[in-house]
Amino acid sequence: MNLQLKRTPGIYIVGFMGSGKSVVGRLLAHRLGWSFFDLDHEIEAAEKTAISAIFDTRGEAEFRRIETGVLRRHVAAVEQGRPAVVALGGGAFAQEENRNLLAGRGITIWLDCPFDVVSRRVAQASHRPLARDPQRFAALYQERLKSYRVADIHIPIASDDPADAVAKILAAIRGLDQKAALLQ
Repeated sequence: MNLQLKRTPGIYIVGFMGSGKSVVGRLLAHRLGWSFFDLDHEIEAAEKTAISAIFDTRGEAEFRRIETGVLRRHVAAVEQGRPAVVALGGGAFAQEENRNLLAGRGITIWLDCPFDVVSRRVAQASHRPLARDPQRFAALYQERLKSYRVADIHIPIASDDPADAVAKILAAIRGLDQKAALLQ
């Protein structure tokens, strides 16, 4: 396993809503024998309400504050040696504070899913507050790309098969090991 992951055994899956972060993250965690956490599900459990309700009643800024707090707890657990794969919400990695928090504390993996695919997937779900306006949804996708691009590993999503993405992630992690060996 990658030296960075030996020091801080955390893999953080980032990408736009509908890119498959939860499904891929859960499968990856299973393959690694690690714990899996979905940040959005953790927030809903902690707040005892849906994310859409938090957006509607308390606003996005309050949601982001809660999100960063939950992420901090997971990073702390990983740093204490509890291996985990954490699927972040679509906007979590777009927040500079969260990117800084994750820097050097595990590996961030961007699931780069084409816009037409995320649109199709999100159209099937009515619980996403930032997907209500199609024009804003498209603009948000474009805005967040620059943040996602700074992830440690970039995984293009070419199919709806999560096993394909997991295989690409595991190969990319092995590739990081090979690069590190060459630099020594």
